[in-house]
Amino acid sequence: MSSLRDLGLSEYEARAYRSLLETGPTTAKELSRASDVPMGRIYDVLNSLETYNLVRSQTASRPKKYVAVEPDTALDRLLEDKKRELQEKVGQYEEIVDDLSSQLESADPVEEPFWTAAVGPNDSLDLLLERLAAADDEIIMVGSAPARQVDILSGTERIVDELEAALERGVEVSLLVRPDLFESLPEEANREYYERLFHYDNYSARASPNIRTTFELLDGVEVCIEVPHPLGREETFGVIDMKDSDFTADISQAFEEHWAEAKPVGPP
Repeated sequence: MSSLRDLGLSEYEARAYRSLLETGPTTAKELSRASDVPMGRIYDVLNSLETYNLVRSQTASRPKKYVAVEPDTALDRLLEDKKRELQEKVGQYEEIVDDLSSQLESADPVEEPFWTAAVGPNDSLDLLLERLAAADDEIIMVGSAPARQVDILSGTERIVDELEAALERGVEVSLLVRPDLFESLPEEANREYYERLFHYDNYSARASPNIRTTFELLDGVEVCIEVPHPLGREETFGVIDMKDSDFTADISQAFEEHWAEAKPVGPP
């Protein structure tokens, strides 16, 4: 069950505020008895509640009396305080990230071949999105068929998000697909690609009937290859991410040959 402590009040502060709602205007001594807050702490608690603007005091009376602010107003004020704290935290974390970004810049690529893999729809998509986000200069996407085991619209939106972010940071993005790929995609998915990407000067898309596989070539040094299901099902079994200069050079050359004969893709 939620409590006022979840919004930043201490146990004593929460008790005192709840008791004030029940008692109405009352003195510190009476509130101490009603709330079980020790008399030695009650004034500190009331001062704190006044700082939060959760109680008002009647200074003209002797002894001074206190009254609780209405619950809706009090909760709104506590919520705004929490939002302000979180925003300050966000700003602090952003400064930390900016500082660390310059400290943790990647070293020069290691020439030694390296590969990793992801199996299953969610992990495969996460790996692909991670690698797209890491591209600095060029993203080449070659597709023969959409992955059948993921939600097409959700997956498309997440991929387009990463491609749009890459285009915004100046990465060249090239899309080479089979002509019938667009026919197999829902209309909403086609619009997602066209409406969000086609207006970028550093984006281009072509189609060729000779595309037989699906992969992504990143910065000319890394390739993500979709692995078909070993039982022949129309779905992707997993994704292999590989860094191998010789292999990626061969892939890049094959892409250039297909790209040269492919036709530009127009609006869906």
